[in-house]
Amino acid sequence: MWLCGLRIPSSVGFVAHSDGDVAIHALCDALLGALALGDIGHLFPDTSSEFAGIDSKILLSRVLTLVRAEGWDLVNADITIALQAPKIAPYVEEMRRILAGVCGVASDAVSVKATTTERLGFVGRGEGCEVWAVVLIEQK
Repeated sequence: MWLCGLRIPSSVGFVAHSDGDVAIHALCDALLGALALGDIGHLFPDTSSEFAGIDSKILLSRVLTLVRAEGWDLVNADITIALQAPKIAPYVEEMRRILAGVCGVASDAVSVKATTTERLGFVGRGEGCEVWAVVLIEQK
């Protein structure tokens, strides 16, 4: 299971065209959405062999290049991951470091939080994961 650029030991993972890093995908969509630039499905379609199995950190880097080309910089990012299992709290600091490195910001500008749904819904049944990402960008 890939989350925030880190491989998490797990008996399950995400089925996806890329590496399936849903946290990075949410961050990409938050950045693109802040500038009304579409979404990652539009920029990196799952019908393209170019993106088959791609490392989501590469997608994030490309999104940031686009954001910067539009005249904006990332100030900070806040990511919340709802996942019943595995527990990801032990990995949060490494996730923050990885994302900060890709984004070119300090680690304290990237927040990663984990929660469960207390066994409610598809997340609570272990059938999936939800991720929310919010970004603050500033014009250069």
